[in-house]
Amino acid sequence: MRWALVKVSLAVTAMVVVAFAVPLGLVIKEMARDRAFSDAERDAAEIAPALSITTDRAQLERAVAAAGSGDGMALHIPGGEGTQAVGIGRQRAADADIEATRETGRASTAGAPGGSALLQPVALSSGQLAVVEVFIPDAAVAKGVGTAWAVLAGVGLALIVGSVAVADRLGARMVRPAQRLVEGARELGEGKLGARVPEEGPRELRLAAVAFNSMADQVVQLLANERELAADLSHRLRTPLTVLRLNAASLGGGPAAEQTRAAVAQLEREVDTIIRTAREAKPQTAAAGPGAGCDAAEVVRERMEFWSALAEDEGRKVRMAGVDRPVRIPVARADLAAALDALLGNVFRHTPEGTAFAVDVHNGEDAVIVLVSDAGPGIPDPEAAMARGRGSGSDGSTGLGLDIVRRLAESTGGDVRIGSSVLGGTEVRIWIQLDGRERPHGRRSHRGSMRRRRPGRPRATFNRPRSLP
Repeated sequence: MRWALVKVSLAVTAMVVVAFAVPLGLVIKEMARDRAFSDAERDAAEIAPALSITTDRAQLERAVAAAGSGDGMALHIPGGEGTQAVGIGRQRAADADIEATRETGRASTAGAPGGSALLQPVALSSGQLAVVEVFIPDAAVAKGVGTAWAVLAGVGLALIVGSVAVADRLGARMVRPAQRLVEGARELGEGKLGARVPEEGPRELRLAAVAFNSMADQVVQLLANERELAADLSHRLRTPLTVLRLNAASLGGGPAAEQTRAAVAQLEREVDTIIRTAREAKPQTAAAGPGAGCDAAEVVRERMEFWSALAEDEGRKVRMAGVDRPVRIPVARADLAAALDALLGNVFRHTPEGTAFAVDVHNGEDAVIVLVSDAGPGIPDPEAAMARGRGSGSDGSTGLGLDIVRRLAESTGGDVRIGSSVLGGTEVRIWIQLDGRERPHGRRSHRGSMRRRRPGRPRATFNRPRSLP
């Protein structure tokens, strides 16, 4: 494309230069000829007054010398009765041309060796016509023409070079973004998902770069969503695995029991491997669409009924509050169930047997808070626990459980915080925004009381459940 633009510019500029320079050169040549003949006519006119007064040879020679034409001027005076014809200066025109001018009485131009001769008739006092001959050499006719043509040629060449340079720059400006677009497409095809194209150049190429970058972002988002979906589905296997592990722990001794426990442990390790392999990109979670949602109280009752059987086997006390009336939230039922299973599974996985836990639901005007608390040892570093991929730091933790909870809350504009519970262990607070607006302050800070109202935010009114023993 670049060389094509240069060639087109070269051809067009050359045609324009030829179209203007050739006629202009001819005009300059004609102007130089007209100038030379005008000078000759002026010299002839200067000698005419002397001829009209006298025909004396000496006086006319002085007049010719005063005219300044040198040997380029000649006078042809016809003879009268008893007088001879007088010729002053060097004659270059033919006698026939001189006689023809005398007969017609009009100025004319005749050819002469090395140039041209201007023949100008002048009336004498005797009534006869003398002829003034002014020689115009070819050098005088072409004077300045060569220089003018050289200037025209230089200007034309400069225009051609300039147009080629401009076309080359314009071509480079167009080709460079196109080349970057090609390189970006090649890198993206090779699996380099970070490949992006600078949005610069002509408008069309800028739009192409914007479309390419948007496409690349969509590809990254789709791949991240696929990985996250695989990790999420794999993590949901951990709920039945936890049940199997707890049941296997109650089998007692014997080879069969040991084999069952080893198989369950191996299966947990494989699930952890799948989760870690799938979680290679940051997840992208979209907010629930219009009409989507579930009854949080119903989901909490259902999941607590499931986990209560295991809690009874391990001697854990279970508390539940705020689920005696419907609590609508803009979250899919399956997502909320997965988040609760992740948190409750962590309680069973990371706290000793007999540790109590509780789930509270607080319904406000613009938000719903779900609190999952336990009486375990607590989490020493909440920031690290919330960091994606790091979990709580315990063996066998992938960190996806808290991340599933965080993504669920942030999909509504809420957030998740970790702190100390009234039971003495860990409390995970899930803030679910009902109107879809983001929290006015940062989401990542986990310092301070979990129940303290955030500065600058209107106080939400909750139907707080009564305290359970």
